[in-house]
Amino acid sequence: MSKEGLCAIVTGSASGLGAATVQILATEGARIIVNYSNSKAEAEATAEACRKQGAEVLVVQGDVSRDEDCKKIAAAAQGWGRLDVLINNAGTTKHVPHHDMDGLTAEDFQRIYAVNTIGPFQMVRAARALLEAGAKASGRPSAVVNVSSVAGISGGGSSVAYAASKGALNTMTQSLARALAPLIRVNTVCPGYIDTPWFTKGRGEAGAKQVRDAVVARVPLKVASTAEDIANLVCFLASPASSNMTGEFVRMDAGMHLIQ
Repeated sequence: MSKEGLCAIVTGSASGLGAATVQILATEGARIIVNYSNSKAEAEATAEACRKQGAEVLVVQGDVSRDEDCKKIAAAAQGWGRLDVLINNAGTTKHVPHHDMDGLTAEDFQRIYAVNTIGPFQMVRAARALLEAGAKASGRPSAVVNVSSVAGISGGGSSVAYAASKGALNTMTQSLARALAPLIRVNTVCPGYIDTPWFTKGRGEAGAKQVRDAVVARVPLKVASTAEDIANLVCFLASPASSNMTGEFVRMDAGMHLIQ
């Protein structure tokens, strides 16, 4: 599972799951581009933590909903002459109960789709030539890992728009896996609840604790997955250990899907 020498971009990697992912990659010898949209201080702190592990790290600002920003993020890897890994982690949502049909505007849908679905497509398109170069140099396919959600399978989650955007991302994973083989493979991680500030930002401290406690009480494994738990799976799909996998959705939800 060594990632020594791999060149990787991780979008939305200033904090949370993205930050956990780049830190694992850094400890295992990868060269990394840390991307952020707004949180520069967090991105720089994450990058510095990676550098302390001896990793080569570049920090690039960019909003993946903007095609020109995706091209800028990918271009930052030109100096390496290749990419081996693209992890599409950047995401957004709006917390609205599914029964509240008036709680989501067309603009909400457009923004959520722009980041969660169109953004990964634009990043793959922008990085394609470098990913293909990486595959030719290494003799194995380069890896794209999309971070989706169980919401994209079950239709649950923080809002109807969020679930729909992740369902579309899952479908796109299969489309791109067919289109980009054999030089690039494309897989998706579908996490359940992750114990990160994501829920705190959306629901506040008390609301986030209520969600966490409810998840732990319900799931068969009686745990709340951490960012590091999910990041280990993301890094497996990014590594040569999963070289023969493409077009897969891998769910990690502590068994929530088993509840009837």
